[in-house]
Amino acid sequence: QNLAALRALVSEGIQEGHMKLHARNIAISAGARGKLIEKVTEIMIQEKDVKFLRAKELIKELDK
Repeated sequence: QNLAALRALVSEGIQEGHMKLHARNIAISAGARGKLIEKVTEIMIQEKDVKFLRAKELIKELDK
């Protein structure tokens, strides 16, 4: 745990790492599976729009 926290501080910072984890959890909660999880996560972070409804929209758009 301590090593993971130290790694987060050095590599990307705690806030950015936490946001990615939060976005990933939202993507999974919205129904993303497999490779779609990472795609939805990255788009939400890039758009700075990490919300359940946005994740649902992205899943619908990308899962065609």
